[in-house]
Amino acid sequence: MRNFLLFAAMALALLLAGQFQSWAYSLTILNLCIISSIMALGVNIQWGYAGIFNVGIMGFAALGGVAAVLTRTEPVAEAWAAGGAGLGVSLLVMLGTIAAVVVLRRKLTGRVRSIATVLTVVIGYFATRHFFDPATDAIESIDPALTGYLGGANLPIVFSWAIGGIFAAGAAWVVGKIALGLRSDYLAIATLGISEIIIAVLKNEDWLARGVKNISGLQGPMPRAIDLQTSDWFLSLCEMLGAQPVPFSGIFVKIGTALMFTIVLVIVMYLSEKALKSPWGRMMRAIRDNRDAAEAMGKDVTKRHLQTFVIGSAVVGIAGAMLITLDLQFTPGAYNPLRFTFLIWVMVIVGGSGNNWGSVLGGFLIWFVWIEAERGGPALMHLVTSGMAEDSGLRNHLIDSAAHLRLFLMGVILLLALRFSPRGLIPEKTGR
Repeated sequence: MRNFLLFAAMALALLLAGQFQSWAYSLTILNLCIISSIMALGVNIQWGYAGIFNVGIMGFAALGGVAAVLTRTEPVAEAWAAGGAGLGVSLLVMLGTIAAVVVLRRKLTGRVRSIATVLTVVIGYFATRHFFDPATDAIESIDPALTGYLGGANLPIVFSWAIGGIFAAGAAWVVGKIALGLRSDYLAIATLGISEIIIAVLKNEDWLARGVKNISGLQGPMPRAIDLQTSDWFLSLCEMLGAQPVPFSGIFVKIGTALMFTIVLVIVMYLSEKALKSPWGRMMRAIRDNRDAAEAMGKDVTKRHLQTFVIGSAVVGIAGAMLITLDLQFTPGAYNPLRFTFLIWVMVIVGGSGNNWGSVLGGFLIWFVWIEAERGGPALMHLVTSGMAEDSGLRNHLIDSAAHLRLFLMGVILLLALRFSPRGLIPEKTGR
């Protein structure tokens, strides 16, 4: 009953936002809440199941965004003709270098192996750059104001949700093979650094996704609102409902998007619950609670941590691709640790680490407060300072600082949760 009331209160808050602000605004919040909940589920799989402290969420979400670009945009034929072959050769050289390093490290031993490895890597690096640099320069020179990149596969953007998960999972496998042997605090530093590297690459490699030039005007899974306004079936629907076509078209698109996002959330939630209640989930929680005891029982802790890290990152990548589906633009500069790491962790902690329902509730609650605080902060500060003189320095300072109110609220919510409900609003279920 308590959990039901918490979700009912969240639904009521969204309904009140629609009633007293606007339904289009409320539906936008709903869609972002769903995406945030999916990201929180991904982090909960890593931390709540296995105790993996990943603060590189931002990088995996960005890889999901790249997947949306490479899936939906049209291929740039001139760019492929100018540098596609060079990129292909550089990729083959890089893969050959990796294969040579693997073979050398298996065949050789001692100091000879180390020297051969270093020489192979250095030679492979310069050989790769010999083909890579001219190819990317040629690609970026093709109409840089509009394209300057290879483009994508021109597929429906919903395919990017799965591809985003694959991209994030692949990156997580590489990161996990390197970093999961580290202690939790070192792992946090490593994942944060790697996520910053991913963002830096996306900002500077224009040939991949235009870098800081951004990509806008992507086509979502739903028809454009402006196209609906000229469709006979939609006009008939508006007439039947007694709605105005122009405002209702935007609401219709948001409702359709929300339904699609909800389907993904339900699927991820169902699979997460099945995994948590399975023998695999019980084993992961045993590893989380006592790693040494699990190792003594013959469990390969590093391998299981890698599995969980890859699965959780894949879920974050799916949510990252869904975010681009909603925004219909890719902006690498918008990825920052505050939005894509700190807030997601607050959602998991406040909702209830180790409980999937808690992560979903935390995703809805924290994102709703985050958005509403931005709009309500200035009004609240004007109300608080209404009794002060117009030229009061304190009044002017408080009004100017209203934009930072939501950061203050996040800190207050986190402190209150840790003090009065350290296990979250919906705690993890434990055995008696």
